Amino acid sequence: MVPLAERMRPQTLATYVGQQHLVGEGAVLRQAIERGKIPSFILWGPPGVGKTTLAQLIAKLLDKPFFQLSAINAGVKDIRDAIESADKQNLFQQKGAILFIDEIHRFSKSQQDALLGAVEKGIVTLIGATTENPSFEVIPALLSRCQVYVLQHLSKEELIGLVDRAMAEDDFLKSAEIEIAEYEALLLYSGGDARRLLNALELIANYRTPGRIFKVTNELVREFIQQNTALYDKTGEQHYDIISAFIKSMRGSDPNAAVYWLARMLDGGEDIAFIARRMLILASEDIGLANPNALLLATTTMDAIRMIGMPEARIILSQCAIYLATSPKSNASYLAIEKAYQLIKQSGSLPVPLHLRNAPTKLMAELNYGSGYQYAHDFKGNFVQQDNLPKEIDGTVLYEPGANPTEEKVRGKLRDDWKGKYKY
Repeated sequence: MVPLAERMRPQTLATYVGQQHLVGEGAVLRQAIERGKIPSFILWGPPGVGKTTLAQLIAKLLDKPFFQLSAINAGVKDIRDAIESADKQNLFQQKGAILFIDEIHRFSKSQQDALLGAVEKGIVTLIGATTENPSFEVIPALLSRCQVYVLQHLSKEELIGLVDRAMAEDDFLKSAEIEIAEYEALLLYSGGDARRLLNALELIANYRTPGRIFKVTNELVREFIQQNTALYDKTGEQHYDIISAFIKSMRGSDPNAAVYWLARMLDGGEDIAFIARRMLILASEDIGLANPNALLLATTTMDAIRMIGMPEARIILSQCAIYLATSPKSNASYLAIEKAYQLIKQSGSLPVPLHLRNAPTKLMAELNYGSGYQYAHDFKGNFVQQDNLPKEIDGTVLYEPGANPTEEKVRGKLRDDWKGKYKY
């Protein structure tokens, strides 16, 4: 029998659940579908929120040939075969084929490179699906040719709606004399994953007693679903909850909690590179110049775990997590770049002051490019006070040193050097 999740796969946008910011009336992807022309794009979101369904639905609505590969078992040859088949379809039917690649983040660089030409020439419209950040997992050349659409967790109401729709529309469930008395345990087990939710519902329905009403209660769900929801699930909501707890424990200077959540992830089989990347981000975002060595240690950790691998990598990760948790904290660097972005939005692209411009040609020199620039090393202490910001925002303070010993020293130096220009 075809699984319930597959039987309930929507056939129209009207029955597609969630992601209204993408496919609701007037939304960006909905408009592209209605125009009949979609770009290559990557769907990034947690498991079970409709990535594969959306790709299949788009191909159906646009009446385009659909080729599907899974990065788990597809190689370069499979990619080339799919592209060749798509090219033949285009030749005979004049249709832009869709190539859907599930878990595209698992493709190697060479596998992703094999897609570039076909995407660039329009032989295929690529739709990739990933649960990992495409910025880290997709090569820049391919990423630059694709839009990235972020899919969100399904809400409690949307998940309950899925259950109710399955109960009302699926032939098996309609005839099974099942009544959903309580939803909470079903939703908790699913972790926001629609596929897991429907599979759990079907599993429970298979244990019904024919001839009498079968009430699905929270207790019944816990009895039949043979999986402790407290266990780490690296493909479900626990993945996001526990990495969040790990980061917040280090940010909160609690090494005991940090090591506990680290162990939970490692015991559940989490990708050690994913953990190390998150520690790299924290080292700059939450520690920064309060302890510049934190970023160095986090970078070294990333290199070390790749050389060593598990199980010994757990010790290296533990050392780094404890160091980051016990380090002084500052988010001044993070706040500075955020302020800079906001300033650019407000003031636009202001011109570079002439004295800071490069003058590699005679014409540029004649236009006073570089004129008046003061070379810092020609002055005492290798410093000279000059204007380095556009005049429209001159004197704007973006970096505000944090309240820690290291950055207090930095504040003092900035106050002495930039007296009269920046207020520190």
